[in-house]
Amino acid sequence: MEIRTGGLDHPDVVALLQEHLRGMAELSPPDSIHALDLDGLRQPQITFWSAWQDEELVGCGALKQLDATHGEIKSMRTASRHRRKGVAAAMLEHILDEARRRDYTQLSLETGSMQGFEPARALYARYGFRSCGPFAQYTDDPNSVFMTRAVQRP
Repeated sequence: MEIRTGGLDHPDVVALLQEHLRGMAELSPPDSIHALDLDGLRQPQITFWSAWQDEELVGCGALKQLDATHGEIKSMRTASRHRRKGVAAAMLEHILDEARRRDYTQLSLETGSMQGFEPARALYARYGFRSCGPFAQYTDDPNSVFMTRAVQRP
């Protein structure tokens, strides 16, 4: 698997992100959807990556800089036909490596509280993320689960 920086203009990436937004809309009430659209992912404080295997898009993820030492995971998505093959874990490890490279001390995320988000919550828990309160611009929301972990040096 090759993880590349960028790709927001590639038609396959656009399609995957549209699938991601549709999935969030199916699982979450409209006022509890925190997924970013293409314009949101093009903000200067966000780095976006696409994951490819033999020129086929298999997933994506992003890292938003909240401040000099704190980052937020955004837009983690695995292409449907590649789920349960380690794509999300590889992207998460890539994001953790980048957080270390940037000297972040904390990495946080928001995901849904509904059953459909259980695989994501389980993945994050396996990587040391623990529940926390709202951070950055978020507020308490029964449809959201907030998670964070310290970023340790290798």
